Formats: sequence, structure tokens, C-alpha cells
Amino acid sequence: MSLLRNRIMWAAALLIISIAAPGWLGAYFLGVLTTAYYFGVFAMSWDLLFGFAGEVNFGPTFLIGVGAYGAGLMNNAGYSIPISLLAGTAAAVVGGLLLALPALRLRGPYFGLVTLVAVLLLLDFIVIFASVTGGEIGMMVPDVLSVSATLNYYYALGFLVISAVILYGLSRSPVGLILQATGQDRIEAAALGFNVTKHKLAAFCISAFFSGLAGGLVTFYGGLASVDTVVSLAITVNIVIAVVFGGRRTILGAILGSIFLILAGELLRPIGQLNTFVVSAVALAVIIFFPDGALGWLLRPRDPT
Repeated sequence: MSLLRNRIMWAAALLIISIAAPGWLGAYFLGVLTTAYYFGVFAMSWDLLFGFAGEVNFGPTFLIGVGAYGAGLMNNAGYSIPISLLAGTAAAVVGGLLLALPALRLRGPYFGLVTLVAVLLLLDFIVIFASVTGGEIGMMVPDVLSVSATLNYYYALGFLVISAVILYGLSRSPVGLILQATGQDRIEAAALGFNVTKHKLAAFCISAFFSGLAGGLVTFYGGLASVDTVVSLAITVNIVIAVVFGGRRTILGAILGSIFLILAGELLRPIGQLNTFVVSAVALAVIIFFPDGALGWLLRPRDPT
């Protein structure tokens, strides 16, 4: 109970600070945090599949990209933002389902390889059909969520909070416990009567839903769907680092890791190319010396003696 209480207290404090942030932050840093919040949803979605289901998904940007480009194509066809987001999210879930059905039957590293190849295929598709997707330059969309930095910030914050509540609640539900059991020992979980494939497939679809929706929102936030913003393999690497840095199998730790990566990257931009080196070195140090991640270290019970 004390651990849960600590998590609630930390979450409440951070939420209050986040809500009040537009009062003292300028438009630039509001934009940085807006990006970090969407990235936090990417990371939380990935943590559900990796941290709990135990599946190493090297292709989160496949789901993100399908959602982003699906929403962008619908908007360019004349549909409103809500309908476009719905269509893009549905495309991500269907694409994730078609990918997961055969991939989840594989063992070991093969699942990860299949998801990685899916990203490469999506990249090729974007380049080959550049007349529709915009290719490497990107695809512009006619509509955006808002031109107000403050309103965009609150859109992202609201989406992050809702996603965090749902994903955290799911991870602590009976479904989450079964996923954790299957991730730790697939054979034993199956022996206990759990349908391992069904639960992992459900986790993949849930991850696809939030990843696809977040990808669509990023498109309508920036007015552009591009390889660099939603599909790049560098995004996958940062998602993995954010989850491990913040705390695997915590869901909420992914938010902390995402904010650190995005915010530190911007604050250290004046040092040029050393920027990435310093951020990566700090993240690596946390991963090595604090296996439970930053959130695990913050919430660890302290010995009063």
C-alpha cells in the first residue's frame, strides 16, 4: 500500500505542476513538453507489450506510422480530424493484428525481427508511393489541432493522463497479471490454463490502439506526417531507452523517461553534437546502476537506519 500511495502522491504532484506549467513557461518549452507527452504515450504503449507480455517489439514505429499516415491520408481526402484519427487508429490496430497473428507464434528473437522488418517495409512503402505519402519529405495535412501552444499543450497533457490511467489500470488488472505471468514463464502460464497467445494478442492490439492514436495526434499537432517524426528507427531506440530509463514494467516510468530524453535534448542543444552523447551517457548510467529505472529508485523504500 505504501508503494501505491507513493506513486499516487508523485503522480498527483507532477500533474499539478504540469497543469500549471503554461503559467510560467513560454511557447517554446510548452512545445517541447507537448512533444514529450506524445512520446510518453508511445513509450507506455511499448512497455505494456515488452514489460508485461515479455515480447521484444522492435517495431513500435510501424504502429505509430500506420496511425499517423492513415490519419493524414484521410484528412487529405477531406475528412475531419476526429474521423481521420478514428480511421488512422483503426488502421494501426488492424495492421498490428495482421502483424501479431503470425509473429506471436514465433519464439525467441524472431518476433522482434518480424516487427523490425515491418518497419522497414513501411519505410519502403512511404518512399515508393511518395506521390501520395510525400516520401522522405513528409505529408502535409490541411488541418491542425490548434495554433495555440497552450491549447496544444493541454490536448497532449489530457491525452497522456487518460492513456496513463487506462494503461496503468490495465497493467494492475487480472489481465495485466496474466500478461506478466506469460512474459516471465510462458510454459508455466499455459500449464495453469491461461491462453497465452490470446492475452499477448490483446496486449499487442491495445498497444497498437494507443500508438496509432498518438501517431495521428502528432500528425495533427505538427501538421505533418514524416519518416523522421513517426517512423524512424531512431524513434524506436529512444522509446526503448525511455522505458528502461524510467522503469520497465511500471507504465508511469515511461513518462518520466520520455520527458527526460526530450527535455534534456533541448536544454543541451547549445553544446552541439555532444548533446546526444551526454543524454545517452546519463541514461546509460541510470540503466546500469539503477536496474529498476529512475522511477523504481525514487519509489524505493528508504531504510530509516
